[in-house]
Amino acid sequence: MYNKFFIAGLFFVFIILSGLWLSRTGRPLNVFILTIHKLVSLGALAFLVISVYRIHLATPLSPAVIIACAVTLLFFIVLIATGGLLSTAKAMPITILKVHQIMPYLLIISTAANLYLVLIRKS
Repeated sequence: MYNKFFIAGLFFVFIILSGLWLSRTGRPLNVFILTIHKLVSLGALAFLVISVYRIHLATPLSPAVIIACAVTLLFFIVLIATGGLLSTAKAMPITILKVHQIMPYLLIISTAANLYLVLIRKS
């Protein structure tokens, strides 16, 4: 189980590093870096959803864990939506950029809360 947490952490590191790299390249966005950023993000989402589903099959999750997972999923959806808007050629309002810059921190905190709740449940 700890191996999955390590892999999830690596996904987040790669997402943040590729996002910072992408932001440093300026406009127009580098398609190669953008594709890496999007694929790693999608891979992280798939990995986390599959992991939580398998844990739930093994031992049902408590309502608190399910709520934390739903919040984390909502944060991921907001990040994907704002990232998609920012990757278009049109200029977006600064609020979209700010949400996309703040949301990763909320996502990491939410994911850490999920992991904590799963560990507490297992011990």
